[in-house]
Amino acid sequence: MAPQDLELASRATGPSKGFAAVASKIAHDPDKSTTIYRRFDWLSARNLLFYQAELAELEEVQRRYDEEDRKARDETSIECQRDWEKFAKCAEEDGREKRRMDLAMNIRIKLEKYHTALEAHQKLLNSTPSPATTVKAMRNWFFNNEAGIKCGDKLPQLWGASEQIYDDVHDLVALRVPTEHDRLSEFIQNNFGLFFRTSKPTDRQAYISSSRLTTFTAILSTILASILLFGAIISLYIVQNKHALLGMISGWTVLFAACVGLLTNAQRDQIFAATAAYAAVLVVFVSGNLGGATGSCTCAPG
Repeated sequence: MAPQDLELASRATGPSKGFAAVASKIAHDPDKSTTIYRRFDWLSARNLLFYQAELAELEEVQRRYDEEDRKARDETSIECQRDWEKFAKCAEEDGREKRRMDLAMNIRIKLEKYHTALEAHQKLLNSTPSPATTVKAMRNWFFNNEAGIKCGDKLPQLWGASEQIYDDVHDLVALRVPTEHDRLSEFIQNNFGLFFRTSKPTDRQAYISSSRLTTFTAILSTILASILLFGAIISLYIVQNKHALLGMISGWTVLFAACVGLLTNAQRDQIFAATAAYAAVLVVFVSGNLGGATGSCTCAPG
C-alpha cells in the first residue's frame, strides 16, 4: 500500500477507543508508514541546552581545580595528578582528592548522557520526513472523520495535549518511509491517485495500491529515459545545421538534468555526473560518423 493507504484491510480494530485504537491503527498498517511520532524538537533543544549548561558549569569547576593543582606543592597532590591508582586511593582517604574524583565521575556520567542525546537528536533530524499525504490521512482518521460525523465536528482519538500530535508536520518523524518515495511517485500519488485505488474510499480516506503505483512509475520512468536518449539521437541525426545541433545538444542536456533533478531523489553530485555522461554521449554521437552535420561527401569527377 502507498503512504496514503491507511486501511487495515480485513483486520478490524473493533470498538476500541483512545490509545488502544491509535496503537491498533499503527500496528496493523501493512506498510508501517503510519508509524509517525513527534520528535519534540523544542523539548529536545531545551534538554540539550540544559545538558550543555550543566557541563559548562562542571567544566568551570574542573578548570578551577586544575589551577589549584598547578599551584600545589605537596607531594601527594603532585602524585595524584600523574598516577591514576594514587588518585583513586587518595580519593578514599583525602577529602580534597575525593571532591576531584566525584567531579570527574559526575562529568563522565553527564558527558555520556549529553553525547547520547546529541546522537539521538541528530539521527532524528537527518531522518526522512513524513510524507505529507500520510500525515494528512492519519490526521483525518485521528479526528474521527467517519461516516455519520459532520465535517465540522472533530472528535479526536486522544484528548488533552495529545490532540495536537499531528498539528506540526515539521515536528514529526516517520520510523519507516516507503522505498519508492521519490518525487515522481509522490507527484503521481498526489495528483493521479484516483487511478490506483483498490477499493471505494471509507473513513474519507483514499486507498491506493502501492504495487500498482510502483509498477506504473517504473514503466513511466523507462519510457521517459528512452525518450531522452533515443529522441535526442534521432533528432541530432536528422538535423544538418551545425548551429542547430549545438542548440539541440544544450536543450536535451538541460531537459535531462531537469528530469533527474526534479523527478528523482538524486544528490547534487549524482545529477552533475549523470548530466556530464549524457552530454558526453551526445557530443560523441555528433562528432562521429553518424553525425549528419559532420559528415562530408567527396565526389569524383565524372
